[in-house]
Amino acid sequence: MKKKTEQKIKDLIEKIRPYLINDGGDLEFIKYEKNVVYVKLTGACEGCPMMDITLKDGIEELLKNEIPEIIEVRNVS
Repeated sequence: MKKKTEQKIKDLIEKIRPYLINDGGDLEFIKYEKNVVYVKLTGACEGCPMMDITLKDGIEELLKNEIPEIIEVRNVS
């Protein structure tokens, strides 16, 4: 089950990446553990004042809507 959820997360991240890349940033999946998704925002996203909004209101919202068991998305620096 975890592998299936992890693949779904990776597929969703691949759909989000072009938007971030378009703005000079990127998103990398790190791991999925205890219903928490760990990602790494890179490029222009790193240190951007909008990073928390992008992470919580964009990425986390999308992932939680598609995969209800996810409780949080955390950025790993």
